[in-house]
Amino acid sequence: MLLQITHNTHYHYQPAVETAQHVAYMQPCNHAGQMLLEHQLTVNPLPALVHRTPDVYGNGRCFFALQTPHEVLSVVSHSLVRTQARPAVDSTIAWEKVREQFRYQVGGKYDSAAEFVFASPYVPRQPEFGTYARSSFVAGGSLLEASVDLMARIHAEFTYESQSTQVNTPAVQALHQRKGVCQDFSHIMIACMRSLGLPARYVSGYLLTTPAPGEVKLVGSDASHAWVSVYLPDLPQGQRWVDFDPTNNRWGWYAPGPDYVTVATGRDFGDVSPLRGVIHGGASHVLTVGVTVAQVGENAGSGTSQSQSQQQS
Repeated sequence: MLLQITHNTHYHYQPAVETAQHVAYMQPCNHAGQMLLEHQLTVNPLPALVHRTPDVYGNGRCFFALQTPHEVLSVVSHSLVRTQARPAVDSTIAWEKVREQFRYQVGGKYDSAAEFVFASPYVPRQPEFGTYARSSFVAGGSLLEASVDLMARIHAEFTYESQSTQVNTPAVQALHQRKGVCQDFSHIMIACMRSLGLPARYVSGYLLTTPAPGEVKLVGSDASHAWVSVYLPDLPQGQRWVDFDPTNNRWGWYAPGPDYVTVATGRDFGDVSPLRGVIHGGASHVLTVGVTVAQVGENAGSGTSQSQSQQQS
């Protein structure tokens, strides 16, 4: 599947911003099921400095600095990505075995996935998450089956409702109110996994909004989308992160399907927010975000959507 993505972010400041520094995470990554063919990031006004470098997790990151006063900031990302269907996942490892593997032991072998067992700013350790997760993690059950069950429960028991939460809404609040957007559902699932000592990470990306003929339209793509990766150590090296989308109850190796485009992975939303920065001036602002994902080629569908915040759907 060939997908074209346009991610348009527009700020209007009052009064003008004097200087600013921003970091953008808008460049899709390359992995076994996805190839980035083209990417262009256009910033207006023209930055005085642009620096592109991978972050600690290997994500494409663009830093830019603005050193002249400006009332408007426009950041437009254009990407062309080829995706493909992923092979089936065959994992039987028990979740307790994975928990024990990542329990701290003096002199134990290091696994980089251990970084995703610990609490992070948007995913704290709170007992409510463990309580909610427990019914999915039966004694001796496989981690894959437990993850699928947890994902399906969040999808069934929570209501997707735009504007029901904000970027900084605590995950435990979304858990209690049983509603939110994909950012909340992802943080909740990650918190549940980590509460049991299991590695899970946050994935940001995009989702084609128009369904195939006869299929139900997916929700959660009115901005950049978000889902979860769970680490399954009995899979071959390089194939151990399996993705789960509790918003749409879909899962698969590297991504839940070829209609998903992965941008970045991190501990939580704070690591991979599409655009963040520090400004001097601009006491108030209006933010508009528009995302378009279109399939390129004959008989291709397309999807267009608009959002008013950088919160992931």
